[in-house]
Amino acid sequence: MKAAEALSQTVPVVLACEALGVPRSSLYRERNGPPPKAEPRPRRKPPRALSDEERVAVHDILCSNELMDQTPRQAYATLLDRDEYLCSVRTMYRILDENDEVRERRNQLRHPQHVKPVLVARAPKQVWSWDITKLKGPTKRVFYYLYVILDIYSRYVPGWMIAERESEELARQLIWQSCTNQGIAPGQLTLHADRGSPMIAKTTSELLIDLGVAKSHSRPRVSNDNAYSEAQFKTVKYRPDFPDRFGSVQDARGYGGPLFQWYNNEHYHTALGLLTPAMVHYGTADKVLAKRQAVLSAAYAAHPERFVRGAPVVPALPAEVWINEPALELPTDQAGDPEDEPSYPEARNAPVPVNQPGAQAGSTAAEGRAQRSVDAGEHPATNVVIRQVEEPALLH
Repeated sequence: MKAAEALSQTVPVVLACEALGVPRSSLYRERNGPPPKAEPRPRRKPPRALSDEERVAVHDILCSNELMDQTPRQAYATLLDRDEYLCSVRTMYRILDENDEVRERRNQLRHPQHVKPVLVARAPKQVWSWDITKLKGPTKRVFYYLYVILDIYSRYVPGWMIAERESEELARQLIWQSCTNQGIAPGQLTLHADRGSPMIAKTTSELLIDLGVAKSHSRPRVSNDNAYSEAQFKTVKYRPDFPDRFGSVQDARGYGGPLFQWYNNEHYHTALGLLTPAMVHYGTADKVLAKRQAVLSAAYAAHPERFVRGAPVVPALPAEVWINEPALELPTDQAGDPEDEPSYPEARNAPVPVNQPGAQAGSTAAEGRAQRSVDAGEHPATNVVIRQVEEPALLH
């Protein structure tokens, strides 16, 4: 089009358009621009239409207490039976539509807004997380179910169980025995889980009330609300010797004993500063860290040139861990300006608001009595083994 416009400056427009194969009408439209749009003419109101006062009156009658729950057709029939005619059914719909009142008026199902759980633990036996995962059986579509309770601060497994079914009754037995073995006092512990059927069962909730244990649940379709249990399952299943399938439930239970003995007492956890969960759970972490620091200090004194970043320091335990980090709220003075911002550890140690559902501040209960583990026992009613790993001799 630009070439035709340039050529038309030297030759007639007809020859320029024919030479370049451009329609003349397109060239003229390009020169003159689009034609102006005509202003829409206001629509004349038909003489048979209702007046504004009549439309308001129809709307008021349709929204009256008598007719507000009826459809326009039903209201039309009701008015005819009372020897009244206001307008057609279609006009009633138009009047209601003008007022945004043509829609579903019944109460529909609305999913509740689930509050994000905010759980904070600053010591062992304050927040536990538990979940159930499947273990492949000997053949296709045969599974065994591994129940695991995990302390999110120490990563210690106070109780586990392998069963042939997923059951709220078995879950209650595991929770009760784990709390009993660990000496959990009422008001000390919060137990977090997802929304599986054994977790939200009424009987499980009643057991937690009897034990004085607060319950917390993940939000629906939010996987990272129970991240500690999911990460623990991955650690267990990614073991080099973890079998692809178990030959029987007895085979799975036989494998689980040494597995959780290793996890609690031999597995050096990265999030714990390369300490084992048992060290943190039973309070020997400070001695172990002091011993490691002495070894590193001696190595630094012997060969300081080998430590290019200065004297090595062993990693410390985290001051707190959480499920969904609580938001920091800094205080403000009367003028509205923020006060001096506290350091990060001090801010993290601020009390957690407990008015949120599922929130758990640092436990004010005294340290529990010396822990006692029991031998693996067999429950006589269900023939399901509920186990707790033996404590190593150095922890007694």
